[in-house]
Amino acid sequence: MRRFFRKPEVGNQRFPILLLTNMVNKAKIEELVKEKLDEKAFLVDVQVSASNVIKVFVDSFDGFTIDRCVEISRHVEHSLDRESDDFELQVSSPGLTENFKVKEQYLKNVSREVEVITSEGAKHTGLLKEANSDFILLETSAREKVEGHKKKQLIVRKHQIEYSDIKSAKVVVSFK
Repeated sequence: MRRFFRKPEVGNQRFPILLLTNMVNKAKIEELVKEKLDEKAFLVDVQVSASNVIKVFVDSFDGFTIDRCVEISRHVEHSLDRESDDFELQVSSPGLTENFKVKEQYLKNVSREVEVITSEGAKHTGLLKEANSDFILLETSAREKVEGHKKKQLIVRKHQIEYSDIKSAKVVVSFK
């Protein structure tokens, strides 16, 4: 619940006025969304702004259709009380260029090229080979000068990166 205080002046006196408005409960929204998700779909994020703009991001291992977004939107909207909660609701899948927020996004994008920035600031771009409950395995390749060779050689490295060490990660968009 948000509280606003306004002090209108009447003559030389000020009187505090307390206005109460309801904030939409983020946990309740998450619960409502999960009710409509099947085993292949997952909740990525729920954001509730101070002005009660609710943004719900959902995804699926098979892709997420507009019809599914509409279904979730209607379920959430019909489950909330418009009389007590004034809100704006937006349901969508996360954008292609958005950073990953949940482990399921890593699982969905195995075998795709991703860009990972670690908490130390190191940037790795490569093929996401594996994602499990503790870490990801990223395979990078680069041409480097190797002793004993005149030309640069292609060096392939595997980086095991724990989720707690990832500052940001996202799919590399390619139009090849």
